[in-house]
Amino acid sequence: MATRLVQINMKARDDSALGRFWAEALGWGVDSEGPGVTNLEPVGFSYPDPVAVCIDIVARPEPKTVKNRVHLDLATTSTAHQAELVARLKDLGATLADVGQGDVPWTVMADPEGNEFCVLEPRPVYRDTGPVAAVVVDCADPRGMARFWGRAMDWTVHEVTDGQATMRSAQGVGPYLEFVRTPDPKSGWNRVHLDVRPYPGDALEAEAARLRDLGATDPGVDQSAISWTVLADPEGNEFCLLTPA
Repeated sequence: MATRLVQINMKARDDSALGRFWAEALGWGVDSEGPGVTNLEPVGFSYPDPVAVCIDIVARPEPKTVKNRVHLDLATTSTAHQAELVARLKDLGATLADVGQGDVPWTVMADPEGNEFCVLEPRPVYRDTGPVAAVVVDCADPRGMARFWGRAMDWTVHEVTDGQATMRSAQGVGPYLEFVRTPDPKSGWNRVHLDVRPYPGDALEAEAARLRDLGATDPGVDQSAISWTVLADPEGNEFCLLTPA
């Protein structure tokens, strides 16, 4: 039994508008499951596939109030490409953001609803990830997060230090999942979170029990009307365990 990261879930005041922004930003296609839900994936993509981590944008009325603990890092191929991408994203409605990063070679930005993301300087490690270089999770203990998520998923742990842990799909394709040490404590419900999915033939209830044995907890929300399971990792970050597929 194992899971794999299939998408990130992002809350938005206007899911359609934010979906259009991210589709243009990534060059992806837009789909919708229904009112208030907009799905983004690469054109011609066959879900689920580790070559991409999709984006599921869900309408919620609550405004963003704190820095997100989960964000995207976008890949570039040259300094010229980085500058061009930053300029294009500004034209789409993104703004520069200050999260205390100081003088760094990457550019911190925010989408039209204030969700932070980074446009990285060119790095060889991300040369084959596609437009999304990494899904980044702020945490207090990267080593502990790597232990939990390395057992929760069948992704491969590539690097673990006191400051950062890095994982990638077992097939060695698609974006990385990175846990970066930050002093900021978690505050409130995460507006952006991970969605993981078991493989066909696995049982949702059994996989949820396995994740609890590894250290996942129940965040105490009403789950009577949903077909998936909401859990939290050892640092309290909510994530959804979707039905097997």
